[in-house]
Amino acid sequence: MPLRPRHALFLLVVAAIALDVLHSPPVLVFFVAAAAIVPLAGLMGTATEELAARTGATIGGLMNATLGNAAELIIGIFALKAGLIDLVKASITGSIIGNLLLVLGLSLLVGGLKYQNLRFNARAAGMNAALLALAVVGLGVPALFDLSHPSADPEVIHKLSYLVAGMMLLVYVLSLVFTLRTHRELFRSEGHDEPPKWSARRSVITLVAATVFVAWLAEILVGVTEDTTTRLGVSEFFLGVIIIPLVGNAAEHGAAVLVAAKNKIDLSFAIAVGSSAQIALFIAPVLVFLSVALGHPMSLSFNGFEVASVALATGVVTVISLDGESHWLEGAQLLAVYGILATAFFFF
Repeated sequence: MPLRPRHALFLLVVAAIALDVLHSPPVLVFFVAAAAIVPLAGLMGTATEELAARTGATIGGLMNATLGNAAELIIGIFALKAGLIDLVKASITGSIIGNLLLVLGLSLLVGGLKYQNLRFNARAAGMNAALLALAVVGLGVPALFDLSHPSADPEVIHKLSYLVAGMMLLVYVLSLVFTLRTHRELFRSEGHDEPPKWSARRSVITLVAATVFVAWLAEILVGVTEDTTTRLGVSEFFLGVIIIPLVGNAAEHGAAVLVAAKNKIDLSFAIAVGSSAQIALFIAPVLVFLSVALGHPMSLSFNGFEVASVALATGVVTVISLDGESHWLEGAQLLAVYGILATAFFFF
């Protein structure tokens, strides 16, 4: 009897938990747990979409917007609980640039090799780019304040971060009102609405079960992070910027590339650029506020290289999205920028 994907998923989750209980080598535990989170994140996304298909455009859109990066949020919460603040900040940076450069780059490359001209909604892409520009300001101002102030008090930096995080959350909520209510006709994609394939009960049970296991695996993953960085000889910063975002967003990344291969570039842009905006304006501020409750306050004062990387990625994507058209070469260029930044992060 052939091994079905769901059975393979179950075995991977069991293997990760067993390896942790048996105190296996940290590197092995880390990568098996990471591999197990990837399909679980995909299940969470599928269950959310199935529930959204039953609730109508507004509530469904809100569910997708708030739960789209749930795995990333869960990993961030456990990392904060363990006091790995630099890892959390790095994962936020890595998720933003990974979605903008790696995911969008792969999507445009794959779609462009199959279709000569790729067209998308420039207004929708432009709005997401504008949200990302705000994110650059939100992430950059606390860092600039910390860097330029002659005697910046850490307590003041945290207070500034809380206020900035609150404003970023407000803008995120306003963007949801804009896209889901007042101007939703600008963002409606034709031909993508499909009836739900799962029952509501199955969707809820799958979402809850996948969330529980992601939380369990996230705790295991975070628990062996420090030993893994030591054994591999890489920095916690590199692990957070490159590896953790790939784990939390792998399923979403695959979805963006798959729809690009079907010439649904609007959807690819929505997944890649929209996810980056969500991480910057929703996930990051939420983690800032949760960090206080978890006993390890985190500010929005990222290091200069992180802020510059997000700004560069945002600028490149904004230029590409101006005319509403693209091709495979622009995808290759985005991948090259990601490769350059990843190399720099490795040596940082």
